Amino acid sequence: MVKKKTCVFISGNGSNLKNLIYSSRNNNFPISIELVICNNKKAKGIIYAKKNSIPFLILNTKMRNFERIALKELKKYKIELICLAGFMRIISKEFINKFKRKIINIHPSLLPKYKGLNTFERILKDKEKKTGCTVHFVNENLDGGRVILQKSFLIKKSDNILSLKQKTQNLEYKAFPEAIVKIFRYN
Repeated sequence: MVKKKTCVFISGNGSNLKNLIYSSRNNNFPISIELVICNNKKAKGIIYAKKNSIPFLILNTKMRNFERIALKELKKYKIELICLAGFMRIISKEFINKFKRKIINIHPSLLPKYKGLNTFERILKDKEKKTGCTVHFVNENLDGGRVILQKSFLIKKSDNILSLKQKTQNLEYKAFPEAIVKIFRYN
């Protein structure tokens, strides 16, 4: 199997990056992570790139040429898929169009509900009965791209922001790799 060269964009702890690196070691998994792009020089997720000898780039997203630099690196590494894993920055329409249907994101809610930030607070405030995570293609609408896969769990009365976050992350670790396999199963 020829694996698709992939770049993972992160901003924080990188737990989904760590999980994708682990999955990519399986010979049957369809991607290899060739590059990590991060917009936070203090992100702990960079540790996983370093430990696994994956080239990484830390870019200040406040710079006007951020996307141009990122595109240059993506081209240099011949990237075929971009995974947004906790990347806390909206990407421009022009950038998205250069990678049409080749950028996927994981979001901590059952889209189309609770797009954007502060999802757990809003889920609890609305007294939802269940929640979960969504892996979707990225388009120019915030968290609005076609859903690839969703996983859910029932919310308990005792759940709080921290417990919802932990349960959702545990689902994300299953959902992200499954969605990637699903994308390439028929290609």
